Amino acid sequence: MQDCSEMWIDSQPEVREYFERENMAQLLASRQVEIVRVPAYKEKLTVTTSVYDMKPMFGFRNTFIYDERGNPCYRTWSMGAFVDKSTGKLKRVDDSVAATLKIEPQLPMNYKDRRIAVPADEGTVCTPVRVMRADIDYNRHMNNANYIRMAMELIPEGAEIKGLRVEYRVAAKLGNILSPTLHVIGNGYIVTLAVGKEICAIVEFECTH
Repeated sequence: MQDCSEMWIDSQPEVREYFERENMAQLLASRQVEIVRVPAYKEKLTVTTSVYDMKPMFGFRNTFIYDERGNPCYRTWSMGAFVDKSTGKLKRVDDSVAATLKIEPQLPMNYKDRRIAVPADEGTVCTPVRVMRADIDYNRHMNNANYIRMAMELIPEGAEIKGLRVEYRVAAKLGNILSPTLHVIGNGYIVTLAVGKEICAIVEFECTH
């Protein structure tokens, strides 16, 4: 899904050139995933992505994975933040450039809030994890998928994940020590990954047992 979203910008040359000229990047701020069914090994899948809304400093997209019959296996929506790569701060996209962006219909799924409320209980503090070189992407931050991978290690065996949400707050960097905390909620689990007292990411899993 991430690769598809990255390749999408090749279909928007004016936006791509603008981002390169302005030294900008779009960083993932949140994603929600609905798991309809997990495909079997060697199934042929189609991954699609499309932007359904654009604001001066944020973009919203759907990324769906379909099977050979055209039925969705995964439905997702995500929000990306536009940032200056030199400062790491939010940066507004010019209206003239935003006007060239192709906006497509928002696809049907059960949209939830991008913000995740962390339970008030202390939760279970788990073994710290060091951010390794293999965890880092080309933006010199920990790759978005690795937060989810680390959080999934804390989910009890036998729990079937039916959906997830992730809220990214502060990017973890090489050498950081992430402290995971696991919270049990009514229909699953919430995991926070923090450096010191600063939360880097919150991952919510909707599960069946």
